[in-house]
Amino acid sequence: MSDLEPKTALIIGATGGVGGAAARALLARGWRVRALNRDPSAAAARAPGLERAEWVAGDAMNPAEVAAAAEGVEVIVHGANPPAYRNWKALVLPMLDSTIAAARAAGARIVFPGTVYNFGPETFPMVDERAPQAPRTRKGAIRVEMERRLRAAAEDGVRTVVLRCGDFFGPHAANNWFSQGLVSPGRAVRSVSYPGDFEVGHAWAYLPDVGETMARLIELDEVLAPFAAFHMRGHWLERGVEMAEAVRRVAGRPEAPIRSVPWAAIGLLAPFNETFREMLEMRYLWRAPLRLDNARLAALLGEEPHTPLDAAVRTTLEAMDCLSPAPAMAA
Repeated sequence: MSDLEPKTALIIGATGGVGGAAARALLARGWRVRALNRDPSAAAARAPGLERAEWVAGDAMNPAEVAAAAEGVEVIVHGANPPAYRNWKALVLPMLDSTIAAARAAGARIVFPGTVYNFGPETFPMVDERAPQAPRTRKGAIRVEMERRLRAAAEDGVRTVVLRCGDFFGPHAANNWFSQGLVSPGRAVRSVSYPGDFEVGHAWAYLPDVGETMARLIELDEVLAPFAAFHMRGHWLERGVEMAEAVRRVAGRPEAPIRSVPWAAIGLLAPFNETFREMLEMRYLWRAPLRLDNARLAALLGEEPHTPLDAAVRTTLEAMDCLSPAPAMAA
């Protein structure tokens, strides 16, 4: 391949939040983007901003189909994330194994979005990449196992970079606390729910910033270790309720009530609902501050990509159709 030809990235989960954000950032930098989906036509129709992507048919659970899609690529962004925690263990580990096998065959680096679920409260409040991983949830244990497999693969020649982030929010994403807990998609903001203790700090990661950070790391591949992990500071809010206040401010509803999430009701329903069980397990992350130390990332990139909070919230609410239309001007 000529040095003048664009490089190619395969995105697993391009219709999701992280995968889509990485795809858009790479396209903006002149990369070719190949997106894997079981129904490429339908996926392309619900992925705004990815019109220039090459959509290919394939199932992330099928190693042969992932390997075929990965032929000739330099990078595989593994953004697969089954929604609502349904059957997570049975899906996410085989999907990751498919990506590892495909990356090995293609000689590609894997880019993997990590989370704070790996960490228990003994590592709080400031957590860097060396912190011990002792998760308190089933999903956290799966996350730790995913990273263990990636580290083992790196020792066997499959290069990986992990970017750990706080709670995701942003446009084109539905499987996160912001869109499932704070506001209701498709409805103008009349009130805001907040899952945490109002005065306890919380970390958020705006998806376009995550995608841009991934793109910059990808383009520094030659200086990265075979297994490289970085923490993204994102939007650290000393008072966690600042996110709910930003939603009210951006929506032009400063008087809208901020209500606590009804954890007692979730506890009663948890035995009968997998999503509520997972939410209840992760409550500890809303009751104590966990701040990601991004010193290593900032030293490498110079600075972390960062969109101002109100601008990020506005773009998110607009994409969710949660902003009331502006009143018509009088003639």
